[in-house]
Amino acid sequence: TPLVHFMAQDLPYSIQFFMIRPQQKKQKEVNRFRDALAVGQDVVTIGGIHGTIKNIDGNIITLKVATGVEIRVEKAAINPNGTQPAQA
Repeated sequence: TPLVHFMAQDLPYSIQFFMIRPQQKKQKEVNRFRDALAVGQDVVTIGGIHGTIKNIDGNIITLKVATGVEIRVEKAAINPNGTQPAQA
């Protein structure tokens, strides 16, 4: 029957198209955002800490969060939803 054919052959492609591909696209956007981070940029971490990027060393970012206070975080801890993209 056509329904069985759809369930067996077409449903996996539908799942790929409607669920997996949008997630992969979003992940690529997040990766591009994190690769474009720059010294001097104001950012927000996933924990809600606001700071300014002082140094980027691979996947480690040093943030200045207050006068004389710096913290080191993973690049993945920078929240793309709470941070303005770097200006070109």
